[in-house]
Amino acid sequence: MKMTVSAWRIPCASLMLAFASTASLAQVYPSKPVKLIVPYAPGGTTDVVARQFAQSLQVALGQPVAVENKPGASGTLGAMALKQAHPDGYTLSLIPATVFRQPFIQKTSYDPATDFTYLARITGYTFGVVVRADSPWKTWEDMLRDARAKSGTIAYGTPGPFSTPHITMVELAGKEKVSLIHMPFKSDGECLPALLGNHVQMCAAGSAAGTLVDAGKLRWLNLWTAQRSSRWPSAPTLNDLGYDLTATSPYGVAGPKGMDPKVVQVLEVALKRASEDPAHIAALKRQDQELLYLGSSDYSRFAAQQTLKEKALVERLGIKPE
Repeated sequence: MKMTVSAWRIPCASLMLAFASTASLAQVYPSKPVKLIVPYAPGGTTDVVARQFAQSLQVALGQPVAVENKPGASGTLGAMALKQAHPDGYTLSLIPATVFRQPFIQKTSYDPATDFTYLARITGYTFGVVVRADSPWKTWEDMLRDARAKSGTIAYGTPGPFSTPHITMVELAGKEKVSLIHMPFKSDGECLPALLGNHVQMCAAGSAAGTLVDAGKLRWLNLWTAQRSSRWPSAPTLNDLGYDLTATSPYGVAGPKGMDPKVVQVLEVALKRASEDPAHIAALKRQDQELLYLGSSDYSRFAAQQTLKEKALVERLGIKPE
């Protein structure tokens, strides 16, 4: 059958219309609210900063940005949600270091190397060990002395199993050859009240503990930053205590794999603008965090490097995959 010119133009026109519609969708993005998953419980260090970041991102995008908390599974539920989400730019998640670490500890439904579009690295944490202000331990060495004398009786809380605070405490306990009891919570927002209620004797926590330190209710035994904090200059770093160790666990924002490059470009501009918003910078400062912004391509390279580092860390600590 001979196809006429007009008959050929119909499918061709339809195809062109489809391409035009796709391009148009990318150009008008975003046209509806965006969801930002925070993989920790409300009230913790991550959640407090993320909510201000969401407000700053909302201004940059010109659309509402709704925070959805998904605590549990060592901070990886956001990554799991991204694996199932449509790659249209309307579902994003914070990506903590556990997303890169967990696949080497137990089977996960995602692969950090292939299942995400890395959009921007934002910041990292100020972690440390905090005790109640009335604790008999004035120093880290005081705690170690008791831990050696009363092996297996001192409990510490963290924001989750195999979180950076947990992994770092395992490393410190191994170096000191002491036995401590780990009590995992879903966030600092749960761990710190447990400490105040004396259900644990210390917390390996983020700087959400800082307001309680400033209020005289808690005291840092150490901080895990490279340099002493200007906010808490009397708190020694791990380096001050003789450990060649820092743990700041940088995190960022990612979407599902397969996102339209034009949507990625819009998001990258908006995420940078939100990161540098004075209101967000002020929120970081209140948590003693620094801006560690990286764009999409640099963050993708960081993610690949971090995955290799986490694999090596898990192997070095002798953590057996479940």
